[in-house]
Amino acid sequence: MANARRWVVIPAAGRGERFGASLPKQYAVVAGKTVLEHALACFNGLERLAGIVVAVASDDDRFARLWRPAAPVHTVVGGETRAASVAAALQWLHDGPAREDDWVLVHDAARPLLSRDDLNALVHESEQNGHGALLGVPVADTIKHADDGMVSETIPRDKLWRAMTPQMFRLGALRDALERAGPEVTDEAMAMEKAGMKPTIVRGSATNLKITTLNDLVMAEALFAMRAQTR
Repeated sequence: MANARRWVVIPAAGRGERFGASLPKQYAVVAGKTVLEHALACFNGLERLAGIVVAVASDDDRFARLWRPAAPVHTVVGGETRAASVAAALQWLHDGPAREDDWVLVHDAARPLLSRDDLNALVHESEQNGHGALLGVPVADTIKHADDGMVSETIPRDKLWRAMTPQMFRLGALRDALERAGPEVTDEAMAMEKAGMKPTIVRGSATNLKITTLNDLVMAEALFAMRAQTR
């Protein structure tokens, strides 16, 4: 359907073990807001956005106090893995307000710098091809394969991309693919690949940074400052 509604799913139940701080990375503060608040704000004003579903930990006591965008925001209890959290949000949509052919944009809670240009490009490509797409950037570094710390080969990088989010697919197709793929998948495109699909990758910006370590927060702060100067 050309006018299918759009939903956003944000898995935010992670504990952030690699982050190295006392609180999960999605609740770290950068440029005056939490990382998760910035991620939510990326979708403010998106046309045909029916709502945002955030998967949080069962003991989360922070999300309820956060700033909310204009679109309706719903919460579900997430799982131990990203795939389980996304699956819980998709099940809530399936059981409630969404249709199987509605679009779902899954976005990392730890990506606060998604640009509107990248979002628009992803939405346009997904709806043009009808089966969905993901954001990514070509790998720029030389890639090595190592065994026990010893380099065994250099891997050609001309066809390698770093996958990013959002990743946008039809609700029914994505829900079925995740159910069959199991909890080991690390992103939605991987589940779709296992289901026999070949997702389209849309070139995005390297500034769509994922916060993984404390050093990433420093970089994000600098990127927000640069963005403010260009407005």
